[in-house]
Amino acid sequence: MTLTRGDDYPIHQTADPIAYSGTDRNFYDRYFFNGYDPKGGDDFFAVAFGVYPHLNIADTSFVVVRNGVETALHASRWLGDRLDLTVGPVKIEILEPLQKLKVTVDSPEHGLKGEFVFEGRAFPIEEPRFVRRQGTRTFMDYTRLTQNGRYAGWIELDGERRSVDGHVGTRDRSWGVRPVGARDSQETVPPVPPQFFWLWSPSSFEDGSFFFHSNDDALGRPWNTRAVWCPDGAGEDGFLHLNGEAKIDWKSGTRHARRAEVALTDDYGKPAGKLVFEPRYEFQMMGLGYTHPKWGHGVLHGELTVEREDIVLADVDPKLPWNLHVQALSEVTYTDAAGRIRKGRGALEQLAIGPHAPSGFKDMLDFPL
Repeated sequence: MTLTRGDDYPIHQTADPIAYSGTDRNFYDRYFFNGYDPKGGDDFFAVAFGVYPHLNIADTSFVVVRNGVETALHASRWLGDRLDLTVGPVKIEILEPLQKLKVTVDSPEHGLKGEFVFEGRAFPIEEPRFVRRQGTRTFMDYTRLTQNGRYAGWIELDGERRSVDGHVGTRDRSWGVRPVGARDSQETVPPVPPQFFWLWSPSSFEDGSFFFHSNDDALGRPWNTRAVWCPDGAGEDGFLHLNGEAKIDWKSGTRHARRAEVALTDDYGKPAGKLVFEPRYEFQMMGLGYTHPKWGHGVLHGELTVEREDIVLADVDPKLPWNLHVQALSEVTYTDAAGRIRKGRGALEQLAIGPHAPSGFKDMLDFPL
């Protein structure tokens, strides 16, 4: 099959049918959502949904955190039609592009059901294109849009239904090239020691959203970063663009933050306020397939496979490689250039592999006390 429903829409990027996406087998197209109560509590939910055209696979994970347990529903299928945004019990519907999307989960046999709508609070931001190579080999080449929003709906876990009306959170869409599916059997030459340092911190306040991220090299120099304040209802011309520099206080013996502070400056280097993150706990991104030893993105599991996984967060070993990648549900304080203080919440995503001089990391996986 080469012709699909997508070919009847004016969305082609090459001379090929939509079923084909360039020539890189690592091409992917992904949706991501997270959500939490802006007023307090530790409930958290998240969704990842990926399409891998060259591998002919689509997969998804839906996660709920309640009472210290992270419950994940994983599903994978053969892809076929790229416009079919359903994998087993999880479905995404685009109700209004760039503004309103719906997620439905229906897996009573696994104890998970849900139906909720995300509605954007402002126009999405476009993060700078991520291009990273290891020697001559392209490691990443992708674009991401990010948007904060509010939710309406409900989630049911093991028969207990809870409303998510008024919850806030973030959704993103990214597409391009990342390592997916089976690992490349041929190593990069000459060998390149692994190094990746990532902070991503979309935060929600009563009247707007703040987005900060930074990809650093081993010396701590950002090679991809952005800091932007988005008032509710704003379009691109209403965004406040700033510069940010993060300082992390790491928990002893881990690569997870105890506290983080981002110093903000304007384009002239003048101080423009700060962000302070105080994490409550770490949500394990492996629940969404990121670095998961079994449910990694794009891995073949057959024509259709669905599985539940329960992770007791208090029992997680933070030194295991697949537990490094986290989003910490955090209390966030934003002080702007005028001294106004806003209190909100957000997710402080962290992944630190290899050296990072400002953090004191010298090897692939050392854990300074």
